[in-house]
Amino acid sequence: MTEPLALLQVHAHPDDESSKGAATVAKYKAEGVHSVLVTCTGGEEGDILNPAMDRPEIKDNLVDVRMAELELAAKIIGYDDVVLMGYRDSGMPETEANQRADNFANAPADEAVGKLVEIIRTHRPQVIITYNDDQQGYPHPDHLRVHDISLPAFDLAGDPDAYPELGEPFTPLKLYYSVWSRKRFVAMHEKMIELGIESPFTEEWFKRPSQDERITTSIDISDHYMVRKEALLAHATQVDPNSPFWFSLPDDAMKSVHPFDEYVLAESRVDSSIPETDLFAGIR
Repeated sequence: MTEPLALLQVHAHPDDESSKGAATVAKYKAEGVHSVLVTCTGGEEGDILNPAMDRPEIKDNLVDVRMAELELAAKIIGYDDVVLMGYRDSGMPETEANQRADNFANAPADEAVGKLVEIIRTHRPQVIITYNDDQQGYPHPDHLRVHDISLPAFDLAGDPDAYPELGEPFTPLKLYYSVWSRKRFVAMHEKMIELGIESPFTEEWFKRPSQDERITTSIDISDHYMVRKEALLAHATQVDPNSPFWFSLPDDAMKSVHPFDEYVLAESRVDSSIPETDLFAGIR
């Protein structure tokens, strides 16, 4: 390894970077790893979920507000670079937003893959984190599209014959899927019951398909656990500070109940032993 270590995460909307993998990035940032956030859309179709922010001046300037929230959250997490792909939020199926030609889901696949290839070649990350191939729990069109462009971009970034006009080829070494394990939900639910707190995890949550058997990599983020909370709260339009889902447990309980971010190693060009405790295993 002669290249500086770098980590790149691909996310669909502003706030996704805070709910998925925020503490992981903070951990690696503390180790000197260069971190890059790719946000594919502006989150224009996101609902205002915090009643305190449900005001006309916020609604009329939602895109600018969400961009300011993203900037603050990325700073809290410790991202060195934030790259906006510039697509519009695709909304959910059968909505007007989902039919727009300028949304992420309807963008030409070759164009979207090329944009991500160029970003990879510019920032040269050995490790890329993207969305899972199995998104039955929340099949948002933009989340599905993030997965669909990440795999070919991972393969083509190092191919000198692919997109030759988009920079010097660079071959990333590992591709991960970010996952929320069932054991995390179970641990949170059981701790709430133990503390006499009403759990937001209804039976429907536990009917979702479990992917725990696929997890290859658990990152200990106990020293950086509170980063996710702080980053989530930066998204004041999207995150209600009174949300029982995010904030029912006291901070000390939340930090100790499941202090791990978990991933599935989807592609690797290096050898590492599974299970892993380091995204850069086999690279360092």
